[in-house]
Amino acid sequence: MPGREGRLASRIRKAIRRVRKGLRAAGEIYEGIYFAPYRSQIYRAYREERDTFLLLGFADLLGAPNPVAFYALELYPDVIEEFHQWHRRIGMPRPPDGGFRCC
Repeated sequence: MPGREGRLASRIRKAIRRVRKGLRAAGEIYEGIYFAPYRSQIYRAYREERDTFLLLGFADLLGAPNPVAFYALELYPDVIEEFHQWHRRIGMPRPPDGGFRCC
């Protein structure tokens, strides 16, 4: 009898694996149908919000008064890697004078 229970448990585990695999496939199909058409729009909106955030953070480098510059200093180490891509994306071929040297 122990062999019979072992076979039953093995069949149940295989069935559970098949169900999980089917659910993963169904999830990927759902994502492809509902989210794929909007991925570029979502990314574009994210990039615009990120650009606005960086503009506010680096406003003092562009000559605009920044009332929260002291608090923004804490964020600079996290966003400095994105500074080069940001200033190129907003149309500045070189970084602003007095700012970070990135290129």
